[in-house]
Amino acid sequence: MSQQAITPELLEWIADQSRAGHPSESILAAMLGSGWDESIARQALARQLGQSATLTAPSGGTAGMPEPDLSRFAPVMDAGDRQVKVVMALRQPRVVVFGDLLSDEECDGIIELAKTRLARSETVATGTEGSEVNAARTSDGMFFERCESELIRRVESRIATLLRWPLDHGEGLQVLRYRPGAEYQPHYDYFDPGHVSTPNILKRGGQRVGTLVIYLNTPGAGGSTIFPDIGLDVAPVKGNAVFFSYDRPHPSTQTLHGGSPVVEGEKWVATKWLRQGVFN
Repeated sequence: MSQQAITPELLEWIADQSRAGHPSESILAAMLGSGWDESIARQALARQLGQSATLTAPSGGTAGMPEPDLSRFAPVMDAGDRQVKVVMALRQPRVVVFGDLLSDEECDGIIELAKTRLARSETVATGTEGSEVNAARTSDGMFFERCESELIRRVESRIATLLRWPLDHGEGLQVLRYRPGAEYQPHYDYFDPGHVSTPNILKRGGQRVGTLVIYLNTPGAGGSTIFPDIGLDVAPVKGNAVFFSYDRPHPSTQTLHGGSPVVEGEKWVATKWLRQGVFN
């Protein structure tokens, strides 16, 4: 039997974390990472936060968020039509690096399909509705329609299985090409609740809640995906991917991220953004 006890100091720590804006899932993850027994941690959260402690059931499941099944932390996961490696995982923020999500042939095929449709990448416009070219994002890109070809359908189905998130709750794959020197400065993927464009954007599937970045090639140097808040750099390796989720549109999710400048060669990535609801 566990010797861990729910002390006044523990309850006060939980209250401090909640007041700082950390969601219940994040507080639970921090406790588990420090060695707390899951059942005791959940009891403490429920005692201190009451009805505001909205937590995933101990048996797992998405409970409103995309999440790979890491309950056993198996080194290889079944993604339906392919075995995918788990290279690294963080609980807070939730970041998972997958190996061999795509085959070399699938990566090459997506690049070939995208090449003739590239245009300068844009971001949500500043202060007005719509989108615009932004100096912080120096890449070329395009969007595929969801399931527009057999290759795209196969990849999207694999992602849905791996992340346990409905296929129709995702935007179409976006492919980006970064030439030497190109980068994407640190940013958040959720839509800013205070931005003028956000209400209309949210009508099509709600907020973004997760991001999967798939590396379609391996550049000679540079081009890592960086997470400044947690000091993490993910190397762009062909066929690998990095997944991260965010349960609220707030910096407390620690999901600030960017693409560091490409030093040698080009970097090609395919990004899948996951929404709260059906994206039309």
